[in-house]
Amino acid sequence: MFLNKVRNRESGILLYGISPPKATSTPEKIQEIATKGLNILRTLEIDGLVVYDLQDEAERTNEERPFPFVSCIDPHVYASKYLSELTVPKIIYRPAGKFTKDELTQWLHDLHKQKLYPVFVGLPSPDSIPKTSLKEAYKIWRENHEDHSVIGAVTIPERHAILKDEDARMLDKMSSGVSYFISQCIFNVGYTTKVLDDLVAACKRENKSVPTIVFTLTLCGSAKTLLFLEWLGIHIPENIKEQLKNSGDCLGLSAQIATQIAHELSAYCVRNEIPYGFNIESVSARKEEVDASLNLLNTVRNILDAAKKGAVAG
Repeated sequence: MFLNKVRNRESGILLYGISPPKATSTPEKIQEIATKGLNILRTLEIDGLVVYDLQDEAERTNEERPFPFVSCIDPHVYASKYLSELTVPKIIYRPAGKFTKDELTQWLHDLHKQKLYPVFVGLPSPDSIPKTSLKEAYKIWRENHEDHSVIGAVTIPERHAILKDEDARMLDKMSSGVSYFISQCIFNVGYTTKVLDDLVAACKRENKSVPTIVFTLTLCGSAKTLLFLEWLGIHIPENIKEQLKNSGDCLGLSAQIATQIAHELSAYCVRNEIPYGFNIESVSARKEEVDASLNLLNTVRNILDAAKKGAVAG
């Protein structure tokens, strides 16, 4: 369903995003975490599971990291070895610049055998020298896998607010074979719709179809998490920031905010005929935050279903 929805530019894609266990975990602990995760994931009505490749982004900024970086096991290893029983498509993030062309070629071959889908991301620091450029990585994928797979990329609305070129970046990646984009976590709807306004206009000029956009929503369970989201470069409007800071139930309010964002972006995409979906991010180990992410997933599914019914009725 995921492959067909992307290829057919069909709205309604619903993804769930997780991070792998810590690299310091024993094999027994990893298996325990995977088993607990599988018990939850098997019950979800989703089109795909996103497995992130977490990177230390300390070189990106001089500000102190609110949470220490903890390395995780390779998302490909986790998905293929520990989550193989889960039949839904799995989308694997990989920083292409860390690997040689030969390594990426073999990785993509392995992904294809295991029916996994790639998302290439850049290196966290602009000063890093990549072993393989994103353009080269896309070329490898296109030469070997374009006829039987799809490849995604990341879009960052905050970058567009500063550099004004996210639409051009997206068009360039589309020319390399990218057919869908997963956004960075969204709290600023205005930033997001500005990117989309410019992307729609650019696609019209280039006579191209607008790609599928999957909006990532995440929850904020504490004031420290709020700091961390900002440290990651996610722009949180002042009014939302103050509400979260002063709330006695940060997690509950965060869920309400994410729901409102989902409603607004869904309505925007329907109006502008943009194929879209949502990715509900769940990278916390705290049970209450996991439960809240699952509730948000169900809420967003209802929003997507309502939009689909409205489109059919219309």
